[in-house]
Amino acid sequence: MSEAPQNNSGLTGVINGIDKGIAALERVIMATGVIMMAINTIANVISRFVFNHSIIFAEELNSIFILLVTFAGIGYAARHGRHIRMSAISDALPERARKLLMILITAVTAALLLLLAWYAVQYIISLHAKGRVYPALGIPIYISYLWVPIGLFVTGIQYALTFLKNLQEREIYLSTDLREADAQELELEL
Repeated sequence: MSEAPQNNSGLTGVINGIDKGIAALERVIMATGVIMMAINTIANVISRFVFNHSIIFAEELNSIFILLVTFAGIGYAARHGRHIRMSAISDALPERARKLLMILITAVTAALLLLLAWYAVQYIISLHAKGRVYPALGIPIYISYLWVPIGLFVTGIQYALTFLKNLQEREIYLSTDLREADAQELELEL
């Protein structure tokens, strides 16, 4: 697996610093979440075989880690142009049409993700009002869902920045630091 590309996004000043900080935080969250999920799962398996009982909170804890890793990961994927692309049609288009399509895709995706982040906040507010808690852990459920709007918001911002980058630059950008041509070269290497 190749290393993540360096940040050549063209973002300036404070925005670039914030973007780098968020990227570092996403990496830590994803790595920690995966490691903690593995430790929790292994401990639960050992408990079942040694003590003939599962750890009561293992499933709840893993569901929290899955939310954490997933919604930290979508921002990371958008930042590095690692999101899933269905490019069969766009690859057949001329460059100008591909550029216009990428501008449209990034604008619509950014708007939808930011709208979903807003709806996620509304959902969390309703969960908070209901006072639901995890039965085994005893913590409020809404706390584990806080990662959802954060991840959606960060990803929406990444797509908005990519939209702006595509408006400013001649080349087609899949993210603020990954040109379509560079992505195609990486695909050929694999």
